[in-house]
Amino acid sequence: MTDDAPLLGGRYRLGSRIGGGGMADVHRAMDTRLQRLVAAKVFRSATDELGRKRFAEEARILAGLSHPGLVTVHDFSSDEDELFLIMELVEGGTLADVAETGPMQPEDVADVGGKLADVLAYVHGNDVVHRDVKPTNVLIGNDGRAFLADFGVSRLADAAGRLTDSGMVVGTTTYMAPEQVSGGDVGFPADVYALGLVLLECVTGRVEYPGGPDAAVARLVRPPQVPYGIPARLRRGLLAMLAADPARRITAEQAGDLLSGRTTEVLAPVPAPLPVAPPRVPPQRVQRPPTESMPVQQQSARPPLAPIAAGVLVVVAALALAVVLWPSATETPELPPVSGDPGPDRLPADLENLERLVRG
Repeated sequence: MTDDAPLLGGRYRLGSRIGGGGMADVHRAMDTRLQRLVAAKVFRSATDELGRKRFAEEARILAGLSHPGLVTVHDFSSDEDELFLIMELVEGGTLADVAETGPMQPEDVADVGGKLADVLAYVHGNDVVHRDVKPTNVLIGNDGRAFLADFGVSRLADAAGRLTDSGMVVGTTTYMAPEQVSGGDVGFPADVYALGLVLLECVTGRVEYPGGPDAAVARLVRPPQVPYGIPARLRRGLLAMLAADPARRITAEQAGDLLSGRTTEVLAPVPAPLPVAPPRVPPQRVQRPPTESMPVQQQSARPPLAPIAAGVLVVVAALALAVVLWPSATETPELPPVSGDPGPDRLPADLENLERLVRG
C-alpha cells in the first residue's frame, strides 16, 4: 500500500488483494480519514445492471444487520463509476483455507458450526436468506472468531427471485440444497442445508457433491454420507441439517443449540397427551351360587354329617313311638289272679298266667 495509490471515493487507499469473486475483488485498504485498516469490496467496471442491483441489495442488507458473526459495514458507494463496499477487516483467512490442510477435528467443526448457525439464526430472524453459504464465504479470524460474509446473492425472504433472471438458479452448485437444484422455493432451510454440507466437508476433508450438473442432481438421489465415530452432537446435527425434505430440517437456531451443546434434542419434544381416566362403571352385585352348591375346598377328617343326622332322626322317631306306645306311669297293669299258696305246686299255673299276660 503506497501513498501515491489512487483513493477510492476520495478516502480509501487500496492495498493488496485479499479475496474476490465473480463480480468483485476484496482489498486491504486504509481509511485515510480515520487512519484505520478496512476491507474494500470493489465491483468491477464491467458489472452489469443486475450486478449493481445485487451490490445495492447487499449493502442495504448488511447495513441493517448487527451481529458479532457478521462483518460491520462502514461505508459504500453506488455510483455507476465507483461501486464499493467498505467493511470491517478480519485478519485471518477463510474456512476454505483451513479445510484445504485436511480434515478438521470434529470438536472444532462442531464449535465453528455452532457459531455459524447462530449467525444464520440472527440473519433469518431478520427475514434474510443468504443463499450462498460456502467455505470461501466464511471468514476465520486469527482470534478464532467465525464470520459469515458475502451477501451478494442474498435476498429478503418475502422477495423471492427479485434479483434473478427468469429460470436462473442463484448460488454455488456444490452447496445447493435439493430444492435449489430442482427449482423449488428457496428459503431459510436452504441455508441450513448448505451449512451442513460445509461442515461435512470440514470433518471428512472432501467435497460431498463436487461442482457440475451431475453433482447437482446427485443430491436428489443420494443423501450425504455422514460418518460414524464423530461426536454425537455433530453427527445428529448434520443428519438433521441435511434432510432432503426442507420441512424436516431443523432451523438454524436449533442447529446452533445442538452443535454448541446447549441442548441434546434435535427437535422440540412433542408433549405426550394427558392421560384420560377410564369411564366410571357403577359397581355391580356379584351373583354367587348358594353356599351348599359350592365345591368343597378342603377334605374334612370328620365323618359325613348326613348319615349321623339320619341315625339321630331314627332314634328320635323310635323314642317318640316308644313314648306313645309305652303305658302311662299312672296306669296299674292288670295282674292275673293268684293261683294258690306260694310254692312249687303253683309254678305251672304262674307260668301260664305270665304267658297269657305277655300275649296280652
